Amino acid sequence: MNYRSIREECCEANRRLPATGLVDLTFGNVSMVDREAGVFAIKPSGVDYADLTPEQMVIVGLEGKVVEGALRPSSDMPTHRYLFLSFPEIASVVHTHSRNAVAFAQALRPLPCLGTTHADHFRGPVPVTRHMTSLEISGDYEWETGKVIVEAFAGSNPMDIPAVLVAGHGPFAWGSTAAKALEYALALEICAEMALKTLTLNPAASELPEVLRDKHFLRKHGSTAYYGQK
Repeated sequence: MNYRSIREECCEANRRLPATGLVDLTFGNVSMVDREAGVFAIKPSGVDYADLTPEQMVIVGLEGKVVEGALRPSSDMPTHRYLFLSFPEIASVVHTHSRNAVAFAQALRPLPCLGTTHADHFRGPVPVTRHMTSLEISGDYEWETGKVIVEAFAGSNPMDIPAVLVAGHGPFAWGSTAAKALEYALALEICAEMALKTLTLNPAASELPEVLRDKHFLRKHGSTAYYGQK
């Protein structure tokens, strides 16, 4: 099998990363899962985005073994795999080191929901994970990264807040398609920039009232959503 569909979708999303302003150098990757086939495609490690082709996407089984591909997968591959296994609703994962979101991750501060732009995409604060233990870091580090992400969503719907800040590291986002995951990664960075400016102007800025937050989120994502076209 050549898994053409997920190769092309994954490649297109990775090639779009630089234009979004979300990545510097090669600090970012996108993956795309085919759950029926039990595999996902992911960017090869260290390859420049402009040089990527669908054939270069590495196909990895959900059990963790490379199925097809001559190049090594992204070093973050185990984290993507853990998220696919833990969040069955998602189809794509985006990881970047976008600067404003990283600032919150490094400050160990959840991204607060201060306005309706945030609420249009995330139904509440975007959580930050705990710091990993020395045992987790010295073990299967990228796999353990996935674990602390899932831990941060205990009791929460990952599709209500389709992003996370990994402490001292950076953001991961996900969605029902690669394009949607990329949209959430970009929305996260935009909201992080807005939040930084808001908190600079008013360090005591309060979070959006829940009723207004949910109104904005549900009009786009709820069962009775009316934003956009059918």
